[in-house]
Amino acid sequence: MRVGITGHRGLSTQVEGQVRALLADQVKEYAQAELVGVSCIADGPDAWFAETVLQHEGRLEVVIPATEYRQSLPDWHHPVYDRLLSRAADVHHTGITESTSEAHQAGSEILVGLVDELIAVWDGKPARGYGGTADVVAYAERTGVPVRVLWPQGASR
Repeated sequence: MRVGITGHRGLSTQVEGQVRALLADQVKEYAQAELVGVSCIADGPDAWFAETVLQHEGRLEVVIPATEYRQSLPDWHHPVYDRLLSRAADVHHTGITESTSEAHQAGSEILVGLVDELIAVWDGKPARGYGGTADVVAYAERTGVPVRVLWPQGASR
């Protein structure tokens, strides 16, 4: 089973704990020998999902939206990003250099094309900018990829 992730970044510490628990519960439902998690490994749900997949002894594949993507992520996240990238069984690239909203959407579209199911850590609201979680969910739905929405009851971003 190939499972992708998309989700809101910048969540509070409280919501982070709730989302990590939801992701752990979800990942446990997949057979570990068959699980391939696909992620762009950004800070937040992307990285939390990737870590959970690896802890569950699944395989990790990474999609890099742009050559300059790592530099566009927060400095504090770079060690996590580097560690997860080093554990990737396969890495996919968009061929785009600049880390823009368009590159992020292109990376997400590649991710959706690689998976059987997409997990969306999503509050159900419209994207705050092009390439946001709502846009990725809409793309998955348009292309027939099932979406499993995870969002803590009563949480806000």
